[in-house]
Amino acid sequence: MSPKRSAGFAHQMQLARAAYFKADWQTAFYYLENAHVLGQPSTRRHTLSHWWMLKVAIKRRDVREWLGQTVRILASLLFSRLWVPVGNTGGANVSAIKPMPIRPELNQYLE
Repeated sequence: MSPKRSAGFAHQMQLARAAYFKADWQTAFYYLENAHVLGQPSTRRHTLSHWWMLKVAIKRRDVREWLGQTVRILASLLFSRLWVPVGNTGGANVSAIKPMPIRPELNQYLE
C-alpha cells in the first residue's frame, strides 16, 4: 500500500473514531466506509475497518449490519490478498462483491 493511501486510511479512521466517541454513528460509519475503500489492499486495515463497522452496528443495535459485518470480517481475513471489489464501501447495505465508484474525496489518496 502506498504511503499516501496508508495516510488516507489513518486519517479516515481518525475521523471515524472521533465521531464514534461522540456517539455520532452515521458520521462514524461514513468515515469507516471511506477507510474501508482505502484499506482493502491490506488484510489488517481491511479487517480493522469492518471491526469498527461492527462496533457501530452494535451501538446502533442494527442486527442486519451486525451479522453482515461478522461475515465481512471473516471474508476480509480470507480474501483480502486475493480479490476485493474496488470502491465497495463495505456496509451490509451493499453487496459484498459489487465494485462501486470511488468517492471523489478519496481520489487524493489514490495513485
